[in-house]
Amino acid sequence: MYEFEFARPSSVAEAVAALSEEDAQALGGGQTLIPTLKQRLAMPTTLVSLGGISELKGISASGREVVVKGGTTHAEVAEGASAYPALAALAGQIGDPAVRNRGTIGGSLANNDPAACYPAVALASGATIVTNAREIAADDYFQGMFTTALEEGEIITAVKFPVPEVANYQKFLQPASRFAMVGVFVAKFADGVRVAVTGASEEGVFRWAEAEAALSANFSADAISGLTVEAEGMIGDIHGTKEYRAHLVGVMTKRAVTATG
Repeated sequence: MYEFEFARPSSVAEAVAALSEEDAQALGGGQTLIPTLKQRLAMPTTLVSLGGISELKGISASGREVVVKGGTTHAEVAEGASAYPALAALAGQIGDPAVRNRGTIGGSLANNDPAACYPAVALASGATIVTNAREIAADDYFQGMFTTALEEGEIITAVKFPVPEVANYQKFLQPASRFAMVGVFVAKFADGVRVAVTGASEEGVFRWAEAEAALSANFSADAISGLTVEAEGMIGDIHGTKEYRAHLVGVMTKRAVTATG
């Protein structure tokens, strides 16, 4: 590690002010940032902890919408998002207990790791990312591997999730890291089906349009038989080839559809 200043604001306004300083970096649960600092891949002069801001914590439900505040931990989502069971189940699969009790939904979405779970549920649900400055539709928010629509110093304060008629997340995990080698979230709404894939693409989370069209016409695993995604652009590494991940997309999508029944 190296020397840096540490700020612990008690409000979003104080955090925004602290982040306006040169080379300041927000710190949520620290599950990605702390290892990054240890490897000196990032060297901010000031860490601005969001952990003490009470207005960034909590879950609420109204009608067909669940709102999760940005500083809510994965464990709290797993326990408290019962109005959206598929979201709660997804949060319960993230990492291990230590990670779930430290990591936050806002930190995960801000980092946008290509193998993270929350981007899949946000994109498949058609969620809205709320920041201190604006609201961003999930379709506009995710812009590539580790890249989002967030501006410098912008903080995720909440995520608004429309609750679908049925939904399910299927995750083929890498056992050591518990990240998704391929994760597929399927959400069926009255006006159609949304399918989001994480862990597979070099560009990060994406919607599988062909599967969405097929499932919107016939919501059954048989509807996507014969559909495939191109191996080109998929992640290829020691855990699986591009072709393997492309194949898994179809497999996990079928499992997700079947599990909703």
